[in-house]
Amino acid sequence: MESSIDISNANDYCSLTMSPILQKRDDPLAEKPRVSSEALLGARKELVIVHNGREYHLRLTQNGKLILTA
Repeated sequence: MESSIDISNANDYCSLTMSPILQKRDDPLAEKPRVSSEALLGARKELVIVHNGREYHLRLTQNGKLILTA
């Protein structure tokens, strides 16, 4: 089973494809999908994530850390 996440904006387009291993949800050893920050942000310093109608900002700091703010 393959799923894909499409992230796009006016400046560029990025498509991520993940092939998760089918496992039971209650399996404590189940691996979580991983996405690199570079794949999410690209050349940008900030990304807006909409969750339950609210905007969150994922920002890359000057020190190379990530900050998520509402």
